[in-house]
Amino acid sequence: MKDPVYKLIELTGTSTNSIEEAVGSALKRARKTIKNLSWFEVTETRGSIEDGKVHRWQVTIKVGFAVEE
Repeated sequence: MKDPVYKLIELTGTSTNSIEEAVGSALKRARKTIKNLSWFEVTETRGSIEDGKVHRWQVTIKVGFAVEE
């Protein structure tokens, strides 16, 4: 593919441990059904609070992948 064309999707991953794990969770799930994953961009980071502590991270990412010809 000389000049690739990319599709962009948005996903939100979650984790009780870390932001990085939340991103990894979203990418792991995406690669089960999407080929040619190329890059991601973190667009939002949020979390929930329980008993005054971080309970769960929520990270929204944009994921780009090459569209097949």
